[in-house]
Amino acid sequence: MRAVCLTLPTNRECADTITAIGTEAAHAARAFGVRVHYLVLDSADPAARARHAAAVAALPAAEGVVTHHLDEDAQRAFLSAVIERAVFERTVFERAGAENSGTENAGTENAGTENAGTENAGLPEPEKLLDLMLPDAVSYGACTNRAFLLAAALGCASVHRRDSDSRYQWHDGAPVFPIDHELATIGLKAADAAAAVTEHTLDPAHADKPVALVGASFIGELSVDLGEIRALDPQTYHDLVALWAPTGATEEERRELVAESFTGGGTEPFTADRAVLDRPDIWRIDMCNIALDHEVYERVPLPPATDTIGSDYFLHHLVHDATLPGVTHNRHIVNYYTPERRTGSGFTAYQERYAKFLLSMLYLHPVYSEMERAGEALLDEHHHVRPAAIADSARRSATTDRAENHRRLAELDRCYRRLGGRYAEFADHLAPRRARLLDEAQADIEDFALLIDAWGPLVRASKTTPADRLPW
Repeated sequence: MRAVCLTLPTNRECADTITAIGTEAAHAARAFGVRVHYLVLDSADPAARARHAAAVAALPAAEGVVTHHLDEDAQRAFLSAVIERAVFERTVFERAGAENSGTENAGTENAGTENAGTENAGLPEPEKLLDLMLPDAVSYGACTNRAFLLAAALGCASVHRRDSDSRYQWHDGAPVFPIDHELATIGLKAADAAAAVTEHTLDPAHADKPVALVGASFIGELSVDLGEIRALDPQTYHDLVALWAPTGATEEERRELVAESFTGGGTEPFTADRAVLDRPDIWRIDMCNIALDHEVYERVPLPPATDTIGSDYFLHHLVHDATLPGVTHNRHIVNYYTPERRTGSGFTAYQERYAKFLLSMLYLHPVYSEMERAGEALLDEHHHVRPAAIADSARRSATTDRAENHRRLAELDRCYRRLGGRYAEFADHLAPRRARLLDEAQADIEDFALLIDAWGPLVRASKTTPADRLPW
């Protein structure tokens, strides 16, 4: 029986969402005959975790569904066991390599491995790896990376991610579950997936490649909480959003970027299915509504950047640029905001995460450009992504001159002060932190390269860690 992982990472109270996703898990098992590992990764405060535990306990028993509710202590124990095993296996491998040096097979031990090309880079210290996987600060990439390793340990063929700030649409008296499109096509050869979509526009040259990503977006509020700014001052909104354009972008390109950004699937409710098989439309796929094939996420993780919105979208670009097929559908999730990001310390923290998102673009845009130029060369003969190419690109990007980020911070300051009120107060908060944020943005891309190097050993260790070291 195929096993899949339906995951909800959360750091806030979302008992109702846990219940709703549990219903989707039961539907998936029933409709597709799969084993669904419903994985709730809980970083919320103790009171919220207790409500989450109650919601999990109240889920009706469903054949084919196994629910795992893991707090950070359980996640840390799992990661520690995996890292320990990865380090042990690396030590054994290095000793074997030393003993075999000079023999006729020297240098061939890693041929065909998942992370061929990165195996000789070595592993960071265990404490560093644990910090990259479970940092003290909020990390959208790290929480999803934990889901990837847990899915590998559970033997899952795909990961299907939802968010705490999400609700399902309803149509004809039933919830509109994205997993119907996801399980109908994810992992299939594109030629075989064509029968399950409403439109097939994929170049026939890619017909033998697997469907690597299936997703849709959201309707409702902007995905990034800048709606108040757009209402207060549309020009300032334009200036703030345009800051994430690549260096050298034309004014027309900036206008197009602003028009496309953070709007998801718009506001029109679901009325009928539309699913397009092609290279995925990454502007219309969000991390609250996505499925990824294990052949992608077991080779390249997400950037583990902390306090940086958008840090979990890297694989969108990789799948698209590597010419892997995807399905873009219209079973959009309803997006809403919890109140804490709009008040007091929550407002300050969220706006700082947006600032770090802008700074991260200095380093991510060059990687995206290199991936786009490389295209199909990012894949091996089995249509598997070559991790070493991505790690090397990230390392090169880390040396990018910071002048553009100094400009971004100066423009950000001007925009917030132009808005006045709490936005001007945030500018005062940000000013003495500029040097630290610049350093962190560079360190984040360097950490990403380190994690890519370590990812193959971590995935293999997840799959082979003894059962008594697993948190279920």
